[in-house]
Amino acid sequence: MSTYELYTQDPGAAAWQVPATGSARFSWEYDAGRDRLLALYQKGKDKQWDGAKRIDWDLEVDPYDPLGTPDDVLTLYGTRHWAKLTAKDRGDLRRHYTSWQFSQFLHGEQGAMVCAARIVESAPDLDAKFYSATQTMDEARHAEVYGRFLHEKIGMLYPVNDSLAGLLGDTLRDSRWDMPYLGMQVLIEGLALAAFGMIRDTTDKPLPKQILAYVMQDEARHVAFGRMALRDHYRQLTDAELREREEFVIEGCYLMRDRLRGVEVLENFGIPRKEAEELSEQSAFLHLFRKLLFSRIVPCVKDIGLWGERLQKAYVDMGVFDLGDANLDLLMTQDEEVAEALDRERFAAEERARVAEVAATVAEGAEA
Repeated sequence: MSTYELYTQDPGAAAWQVPATGSARFSWEYDAGRDRLLALYQKGKDKQWDGAKRIDWDLEVDPYDPLGTPDDVLTLYGTRHWAKLTAKDRGDLRRHYTSWQFSQFLHGEQGAMVCAARIVESAPDLDAKFYSATQTMDEARHAEVYGRFLHEKIGMLYPVNDSLAGLLGDTLRDSRWDMPYLGMQVLIEGLALAAFGMIRDTTDKPLPKQILAYVMQDEARHVAFGRMALRDHYRQLTDAELREREEFVIEGCYLMRDRLRGVEVLENFGIPRKEAEELSEQSAFLHLFRKLLFSRIVPCVKDIGLWGERLQKAYVDMGVFDLGDANLDLLMTQDEEVAEALDRERFAAEERARVAEVAATVAEGAEA
C-alpha cells in the first residue's frame, strides 16, 4: 500500500527539495587519521545489522495499544474531553499518538541519512568520511525499520512536524561543513535519543522495545562521532565563529522544546489548536519529556566547546543548565548494554525452545 494512503493528512509534494550549498571536499591523504575516529569506524563496520532479521517482525502489535501507554500519561486524561471518549476513542488516541511519535522518528531518520551523506561529501578529513559512510547505512536501516513498523503494525502515518522540518532545512541549507554535524549529530540525534529512551524504558511491548533498543545502540556511536569531530574543529574557531554556532544551538533547542508536542494529534480529535497547545503545556508527561530531552544535548554541547555566556543563560532559562555535568559516556554505554542484554535474553530463550523441541522429537521417536 502506498504510504500516501496512510497519512492522516496530505503531506504535500512527494519530494521535499532543500537547496544545498557548500563544497564537496576530497582528501588525497589516505594513510592518516585520528585513532579514536578510525576505531569508531571499525566499530561501525562490525556493528552493522539487518533490520529484516535481527528484529522479530512476527511479534503481534495491537495498533490501539502499541506501547502499553497508561491512561494517566495521555494529554487528555483528566480533562473535560476524556469523559466523552469511548473505549474505542481512547484506543484511537493511543494509535494516533504512537503514529505521530514514530512518524517523526521516521522523518528524522531520513533527515539523518541525508545529513550523514552530506558529511561524507563535505568533511575535509578522510577518517570522518569513512565513519559517516557507515552512519549513512545505519540511518537508512533506521528509516527502514520505523517505516515497516508504521506500515505493518500501526497502519497510519503523520506528516513531518513543521518545526522538525524547519530544523532539518536549516541544517542542510548551511554551507559550513560542520553544520550537519551540529544540527544532526548533536541536536536532532540528541532529541531522538531522549524520545527513544523514554519509550524503550517504559513500554512493555516487545517489538517496539526491540526496535528502539537496537536503533539506540547505533545512535550511541553517532553521538560519539559528532563529539570527536566537532571538539577537534571548534578548538580552531574564533570567538565570533563559536558565537554563531551557539546561536544556532539556542534557537534549535527552544524550537524543539516549544514545538514538538503532538498538538497535531489533538487537532485530529476535534480540539482547536489554541486549546490543544494549552492542554499539551499542562501535561506532566510533556514536562518530564522536556527534562529528558536535554539530557543528551546539554552535556554534548558543553563537551564540544560551545559553552559561552549567552548559551549558558539560555540553558538556565530552560531549567537544564545542571545537565551540563551529566556523564554522557555512561549514558551511551548504557544504551549499548541494553541492546546487548536484549539480544542475550531473546536468543537464550530461542535456544531453550530449540533444545525443548529437539528433546520432544527424540522422545516421540523413542516411543515409536
